[in-house]
Amino acid sequence: MRRDGLRVAWEAWNFCNEVGREAPGMGSPRGADCFDLETSSDEHGQPVYSVAHLVTDADNRLGAGDPFPGSSPSTAPITDADLYAPAKELYLGDRCQVADSPAPWQFWMVMLKNGNLDTTAAICPENGRPARPFPQTSRFPCPGGAGCMNQPLLFHNRTALDDAGRWLRGGMFGTYDLDAGNRLGAGGDVSFYSVTWEKEVAASGGGGWAFHHKLRTSSKYPWLMLYLRSDATRGFSGGYHYDTRGMTKRVPESPDFKVRLTLEVKQGGGRNSQFYLMDMGSCWKNDGRACDGDTATDVTRYSEMIINPSTPAWCRPSRIDQCPPWHTFRNGSRVHRTDGARFPYGAYHVYCSPGNAARAEKPTTYCDPYSNPQAQEILQLLPHPVWGEFGYPTAKGQGWVGDPRAWELDVGAMSHALYFYQDPGTPPARRRWTSLDVGTEIYISDKAEAAEWTLSGFDVLVPEQQQASNSCW
Repeated sequence: MRRDGLRVAWEAWNFCNEVGREAPGMGSPRGADCFDLETSSDEHGQPVYSVAHLVTDADNRLGAGDPFPGSSPSTAPITDADLYAPAKELYLGDRCQVADSPAPWQFWMVMLKNGNLDTTAAICPENGRPARPFPQTSRFPCPGGAGCMNQPLLFHNRTALDDAGRWLRGGMFGTYDLDAGNRLGAGGDVSFYSVTWEKEVAASGGGGWAFHHKLRTSSKYPWLMLYLRSDATRGFSGGYHYDTRGMTKRVPESPDFKVRLTLEVKQGGGRNSQFYLMDMGSCWKNDGRACDGDTATDVTRYSEMIINPSTPAWCRPSRIDQCPPWHTFRNGSRVHRTDGARFPYGAYHVYCSPGNAARAEKPTTYCDPYSNPQAQEILQLLPHPVWGEFGYPTAKGQGWVGDPRAWELDVGAMSHALYFYQDPGTPPARRRWTSLDVGTEIYISDKAEAAEWTLSGFDVLVPEQQQASNSCW
């Protein structure tokens, strides 16, 4: 009899979602840990649990050129690592998929990303178009030169019951420093990441899953990111230009959805840790049409609430180029960024326009053109009273270290009110958020920094069902 289960997948990005070659560690940049928990009874009628894994170690080790088990012998092997990675995600999705209504779901996604960019290699496109090499700048770190965009070492602890049969635990961990050896996890100037998940299966009511994250930068890898994502089960997730898999069965659309979660931040990651209480990712073209995979015209749209109290408001009356042109209040009234008496400058860390926006209101700051396969638009928010009506933090320090909280965020209503660029005279885009995630981006630290946090009860609520669309907790 099947009582419970968990599906978790992971992926390691380089800058611009350039997949690169498989890591020379015990695993690949893309893998999964999916299982069902089988329940039976012993001779005394007491429950006995066992874990039935759905993905093997051999599945996770698959790399460019390897045929997928079950594929036709006549199918040509995929030798390009950048094409193999998305094909592997679809394969793992099939292995992990759960039949459900209104759509099947596959897994939570753990995203790890290395922000190093070798500008001399011209690997990443510039706003979705081929780029030319240019000299390294301080904006894009690449300590050590060529090779700074390597994939990490990755090690996997398959989910298992403890000896008492009471707790389920599993996880994955590793480092970008390929020469770390036995220094891994011992501190010092070595990057490190880990995600562990656990659940007390014998608890009253079944308990819930908790995800425990750790991330540490090093001198060679000063810009690292780690998130737990609920991606759409079909289509492009935030930042992708190909079909992906995930947990969200019904893609939430502004203004009608909410997100619940419980977050405890144990270490913040330093002053440059842009810790996102909620990061929303979507994609639509500047004329409002849905994205179709054409990286030259698609635009990834992000909105991120940063709760690190060390993060300043770059948006201010003297730097309106760092502000969105308009702010819309909950009651629908709007104020322009030039209205120094009414515009809530402190509510915004920074806004940047898509690099392919033909009619962006000037002055403006354009987004980094290399971080995604296509152009991107980013709106980064800070705790402020204007967000209180949506359930978000209203003051610095709320939800930060020493202040664990359960949140119910009206993400749909807030995302409906936020400014995003669109070409004048075009019909408004449907704001459908294919990725919702929590985690941190430690942005170019000048010393080794460590972040640690636990996330649980992460549910996306949509009005059609009035219940969680992520129901594996």
